[in-house]
Amino acid sequence: MPLLQGNALQSEHEFLFHYCNAYLNAVQWHPRNSNSIWKIFYFTPNFSPKESNGCYDYHVCFCHGPYVTYHDPPLLFDLFKDPEENNPLTPETESHFHEILQTIHHAVENHTKSILAVPNQFSLGHILWKPWLQPCCSSLLQWCYCNHES
Repeated sequence: MPLLQGNALQSEHEFLFHYCNAYLNAVQWHPRNSNSIWKIFYFTPNFSPKESNGCYDYHVCFCHGPYVTYHDPPLLFDLFKDPEENNPLTPETESHFHEILQTIHHAVENHTKSILAVPNQFSLGHILWKPWLQPCCSSLLQWCYCNHES
């Protein structure tokens, strides 16, 4: 909250993990005492139409299979210098390329170890309609009929 309230200039968290559905899509790293904000992409959506900046043909960008392009090594950007993420860095253009990837990879390992398994929120038991949980102004025997006149 201090960052959002203007009481801090930088988040106390160095890493921000970006997910697309359940898949880790990207990681952002803002090292303490640095202007650089590094971001890597493990995969990017295949935009449609190809020259666009979105998935307009599908109305949504999917996170798997033929709808994405995987990057090995991941795409690396310095958001301080390239906020639009137009120019991926390489070992030739960024002297600390491998060290940055190694630091982020270590953070991802720690993050992954910290994730606890949870029940699937989209299982059949969670998505079935439960009429007894719906607000009703009469009994279920009256099919929740509400006579607002009486």
